[in-house]
Amino acid sequence: MITIAIANQKGGVGKTTTAINLATALAATGLRVLLVDLDPQGNASTGLGVSRDQRDWTSYELLIGEASLHHCTRETGVPGLSIVPATVDLSGAEIELVNRDRRSNALRDQVENATGFDMCLIDCPPSLGLLTVNALVAAASVLVPLQCEFFALEGLSQLLQTVERVRTRFNGDLSILGVALTMYDRRNRLTDQVSDDVRSVLGPIVFDTVIPRNVRLSEAPSHGLPALIYDHRCAGSAAYIDLARELIDRLPTEEIAA
Repeated sequence: MITIAIANQKGGVGKTTTAINLATALAATGLRVLLVDLDPQGNASTGLGVSRDQRDWTSYELLIGEASLHHCTRETGVPGLSIVPATVDLSGAEIELVNRDRRSNALRDQVENATGFDMCLIDCPPSLGLLTVNALVAAASVLVPLQCEFFALEGLSQLLQTVERVRTRFNGDLSILGVALTMYDRRNRLTDQVSDDVRSVLGPIVFDTVIPRNVRLSEAPSHGLPALIYDHRCAGSAAYIDLARELIDRLPTEEIAA
């Protein structure tokens, strides 16, 4: 199973929207995908139609070792896509894990031997705390959604430093899979400037595909659906399909084949 953490400590950058729709697009290619909701807000769970009363076993129980991955995983309405949902209880996991041995490996210990899935995406919280560290330790690579706004690069260096520390101390195989530009508005000249600046600084690490500002992307979660199902013809859905293709192209061929 290929595990990818979707992380950015800044909120409102389209992280959960990316997690939901990228997971859906990957599942549409025939891959068996697991989405782990590691954000106490539980927005990825809500966005995939998992109601609060359907979250008996969650990523909280998974992290503190009260339940296995099998017990916490539930199917979604998207064929080929399953989820480990989250609730606000997850916010207490960081406190409970602090004094435990291997506290940074809690998620990895649960998912590293998972079977039945080709790919696992982890939707991280908007912080660089113990939950995000657990995701980075468990993952093979990191995908960073980056909003096309004035402060786009602010804080990115901190995230990259955290990735480097995790690579040095816990997970020597961790890499940056790519940076995805989100909320791109062609009508706004600043957007083009930000995009150019990000590409000049980060180079080929930035995906060619950009995710546009799109009303249908914003509406879809309120219906408990990914945008790709809510309106597969909208510009946002088309962009996530393209991003999924580009992501697959960046993965080692032998990993996909396996």
